[in-house]
Amino acid sequence: MATPLSLHTGRRDDGTVLLSAIGELDLSNIDAFTAAFAAIVGNGTPDQQVTVDFTQVEYLDSGAINALFEHADRIRRIIVNPILMSVLTVSGLTSVATVEAAQQD
Repeated sequence: MATPLSLHTGRRDDGTVLLSAIGELDLSNIDAFTAAFAAIVGNGTPDQQVTVDFTQVEYLDSGAINALFEHADRIRRIIVNPILMSVLTVSGLTSVATVEAAQQD
């Protein structure tokens, strides 16, 4: 059974392409995330950069982190729920992509 995950794509007023996820990213739903990412970059220019919004994601497994590594060259930045920062730092993702903690309200 797949873990609940909601994905939304769009473009901000400044032209930034955005892929937002809500829920948890794990092996059961990572194919949906990678398909959404591929659709965005497939519809853009060869140098299309994507901002990934994980501010409403509370869990990532190694499959999700691997997917981010695989697409790091097409990621402009990743905005994450602050609880994910340590995992992404330890994984080394912050060395190959810009990862920022979302601002707390």
